[in-house]
Amino acid sequence: MFAGFIDLPWWGYVLVALGLTHITIASVTIFLHRHQAHRSLELHPLPSHFFRLWLWLTTGMVTKEWASIHRKHHAKCETADDPHSPQVLGINRVLWGGVFLYVKESFNKETMERYGHGTPDDWVERRVYTPFAKWGIVLTLVLDVVLFGVLPGALIWLVQMLWIPFWAAGVINGVGHFWGYRNFQNNDASTNIVPWGILIGGEELHNNHHSFATSAKLSAKWYEFDIGWMYIRILEMLGLATVKKTIPLPRFGDARPVVDLDMLQAVITHRYDVMTRYMRSLKRSYAEELGRLRTAHGDRFDIKKLRSWLHMDESDLQQGERAKLQEALDMSPGLARLHQMRSELAAVWARSTASREQLVKQLQDWCANAEASGLAPLRDFSLRLRSYA
Repeated sequence: MFAGFIDLPWWGYVLVALGLTHITIASVTIFLHRHQAHRSLELHPLPSHFFRLWLWLTTGMVTKEWASIHRKHHAKCETADDPHSPQVLGINRVLWGGVFLYVKESFNKETMERYGHGTPDDWVERRVYTPFAKWGIVLTLVLDVVLFGVLPGALIWLVQMLWIPFWAAGVINGVGHFWGYRNFQNNDASTNIVPWGILIGGEELHNNHHSFATSAKLSAKWYEFDIGWMYIRILEMLGLATVKKTIPLPRFGDARPVVDLDMLQAVITHRYDVMTRYMRSLKRSYAEELGRLRTAHGDRFDIKKLRSWLHMDESDLQQGERAKLQEALDMSPGLARLHQMRSELAAVWARSTASREQLVKQLQDWCANAEASGLAPLRDFSLRLRSYA
């Protein structure tokens, strides 16, 4: 049996497989995701085409298809039109069959036409990468066998072929919308799986990404690490990349005595941070009201589900969930008051047709109501809201 040109101990083949798959992960997160799908950075033609070539060799994915499907995911997140939401389709179907959901959506011409704008359309894309998408992975099999031998080469190739379908299409799209922690209370179920984005190139920080989709940097807290961002910074220092946008970090100054346009802009810019701080500030108040509801009505309500629904916009709930939430609010005036204040605060940045003067007045009224509510946590939060710079 052909032994290949490179002879390694067993652990050497393992390291080679991990190294090759990590390059693929870096290509997906830097090129396909942050550069192509979200335009959060610009790439020099040299690394840009290297990533395209590498992805052609190791995944068989077409850039336009990947970017289109991912953009649709953001546009239709957690709805029936989302190509791969575990909240809709179930965690097992997305985790273990995410690649099949991707392939199915890739045949949707409407998705390609609506969301595929701005992706590469040069000669090599039209004549090689797109029409011969699967030939690249065949060439990689040949190269792996020639370099490492039949059995080690075939095993390395198999790991390369399974790596992206499982970790990206399965784990990120599945677990990243099902389990983990959340830095920001955005309008979907996205989570950060772990704080250290190494194995999947930083994509583990999925809640951060969904909250600030156009940010080239996926880490938001001091203890979080995004290895994809480290690679982008290296490319930037070498003059091979230009970062366009990162997550805006909230700054605070003296509390404003009067709500003005600058305060409105600061609140809208940091709206996810604002909503997260609101829920944390009122966490004890919410817990007390939910406790009273449980005491008064026993097992009538699933308190765990109610708690999660209270963190979401009503438009993101199913009809049955909205009805059950409304029933609970009708039976708990205190809980209804907290929920109404949350909804009114979110409306400040949700009303796209309102003028700036109207939004300033709306925010002014919200602060006045919060400070006159008699709830110390709500009053303190309003004063903190006035400090956003």
